[in-house]
Amino acid sequence: MEFAWYALLGLFFAGYLVLGGYDYGVGLLLARGTDPAYRRAALAAVGPFFLGNEVWLVAAVGILFGAFPMLEGELLAGSYPAVATALTGVILVTAGVQLRSRPDSGRARARWDRVIVVGSLLAALGWGVVLAGLLQGVPLGPDGHVAGVTHLFTPFAAATGLALVTLVAAHGATFLTLRMPAAEGDRLRPLARRLIASAIVAVTAATVVGLLSDRVRAAAQRPLVGVLLTVLLIGALLAARAALGRRRPGVAFTATAVALALPVLLVGATLWPYVLVSTIEPAASLTVTDAAASAATLRLLGWLAVPLLPALLGFQAMCWWIFRGRTDGRALVYW
Repeated sequence: MEFAWYALLGLFFAGYLVLGGYDYGVGLLLARGTDPAYRRAALAAVGPFFLGNEVWLVAAVGILFGAFPMLEGELLAGSYPAVATALTGVILVTAGVQLRSRPDSGRARARWDRVIVVGSLLAALGWGVVLAGLLQGVPLGPDGHVAGVTHLFTPFAAATGLALVTLVAAHGATFLTLRMPAAEGDRLRPLARRLIASAIVAVTAATVVGLLSDRVRAAAQRPLVGVLLTVLLIGALLAARAALGRRRPGVAFTATAVALALPVLLVGATLWPYVLVSTIEPAASLTVTDAAASAATLRLLGWLAVPLLPALLGFQAMCWWIFRGRTDGRALVYW
C-alpha cells in the first residue's frame, strides 16, 4: 500500500510539472519583449487550463501531508528555501495572470507581465533545486531530523535548477506552437527548437555535474536506472526537436511533456527504496515504508482518493477536449 501511495504522489507531482510547466514556460517567454497583443494571445492560449493545472500541486501536497507525514516534515524543514522560492513563484504567476488586465494602462500591464516572468523563473528554479536536493541526499541525523539547508547550495543543485528552467521554457514554447494560430505557431517553431537544444545542453551539463558529485553517487541506490532515465529524457527532447522540424507540434508537445515528467520518476527510481538518503548517518536514511503513515490512515485516505482521482483526471481530460485546437482570437478572456 505504501508503494501505491508513493507512486500516486509521484504521478501528481509529475503531472503538475507537465501541466504547470507550460504555464511557467509561457510566462518565461513574456520576457522576449514582444508586443502587448502577442503577450495577451500567449496568455489566452494557457487561460482555459491555468487554474486547473495548479490543482495537481494541491493534490500532491495533500498526499504528502496525509500519506507521508514524516517525509513532509523533513522535506520542508530541509528544503524550505527552495520550496519557499517555488511557492513564491507560483503565487506571483497566479496573481500576475489574474490581475494583469485589470488596469487600463499598458505600462501597468507590462509591469504585471514582468511579475509573471519572475514568478515563472522562481517556480521552475525552486522545484528543480528541490529535486536535486533529494537526489544528492540530505544531512539527516540520527535523531531523524535534517540538519540545516546548506546541502541545497551545491553545483549540482544549481545545474539542476537551471536545467528545469530550460525544460520549462522549451515546453512552453512547444505548447504555443500547438495552441496559437498556425501562422504564429510557425513563427515560434525556430524558437522552440532552439530552446529544446538549450534544454539538452543544460540537462547534459547537470548530468555531468551529478556524475562528478560524490554526494550524488553516494545517495543513488540504483545509479544505472538514473543514467538510463536521463538518456531517455534527452531522447525525448531530441524527438521533440525532430517533430517540430517536421511540423508536428502535437508529437513535439507530447515529447516535451514526457521530458518534464521524467525527473520525478528519475528521483524516485534512483533512490528507491529510500525517500531521503542521509549523507551523514546512512542508518538514519528514511525508506518509503518508514515515511508512510499507518496502514489504517492509508486505507482511510484510499476511500477519499477513489472518487477524487477519477474526478480530477476526468476534469483535466474534459478541459483539454473542450478547448482543443488552436486559439483564433474570438474567445473572451479577461487576462
